[in-house]
Amino acid sequence: MVVAFVAIAKSVGQQCLKRSKPYSNSYFSRYGVQKWQFQSHRTLILQSASESVKLERLSDSDSGILEVKLDRPEARNAIGKDMLRGLQQAFEAVSNERSANVLMICSSVPKVFCAGADLKERKTMILSEVQDFVSTLRSTFSFLEALHIPTIAAIEGIALGGGLEMAMSCDIRICGEDAVMGLPETGLAIIPGAGGTQRLPRLVGKSIAKDIIFTGRKISGKDAGSIGTCMTCHSSFVKRQSSSVFPKLAPLSLCLINTK
Repeated sequence: MVVAFVAIAKSVGQQCLKRSKPYSNSYFSRYGVQKWQFQSHRTLILQSASESVKLERLSDSDSGILEVKLDRPEARNAIGKDMLRGLQQAFEAVSNERSANVLMICSSVPKVFCAGADLKERKTMILSEVQDFVSTLRSTFSFLEALHIPTIAAIEGIALGGGLEMAMSCDIRICGEDAVMGLPETGLAIIPGAGGTQRLPRLVGKSIAKDIIFTGRKISGKDAGSIGTCMTCHSSFVKRQSSSVFPKLAPLSLCLINTK
């Protein structure tokens, strides 16, 4: 399925290429002093304390495609403090990268996009820390939503809670049939705090959104494609053949850099 996601990213990136600006060599996050730089193979690497988030430029592409990869397999990509800091740094770097035309968010962990917030870590926090974490998570996803370039969430496997909220902050969501999405934290008497209650109704309508939020039920990739949570759903069989299909979806007039 990654082939499909790359194909659509290339399609968008090529449309945006003419609008791109000269490359800037250094990036400094306001969240730290980490430096981002291009290596010889045109791969952008995040040098930070958090190894759970990686920002890369597709080495086989000159269309300005960047990838944020989630890589915390031991916690199913659950978002803890370190991972949140990595996401902040990654999105900040993307916002400063003038040659970027499209951003794709995906996972390096099989059958997992993101399991949401790290509830095990949350148990160790005092109330003020929880409030700060949720506030920062919300502002980070709002920052992602406001990026000047088109953003795509490539969802394979589970995307729950904050994972779904992150995906809904992107412009486009593509999923596989194995995808499982939902806001199950409501079953723990936790209100989705990073934009889920706002963005989901905009995508699927109030009635379906209330059903998903009130019941905490999970939806399949097929259902997500049919109700509008995702733009399209593909089976694992299709993923190797999707590269010729996705460019046809490029009435993606998303070369709207700086106009979103």
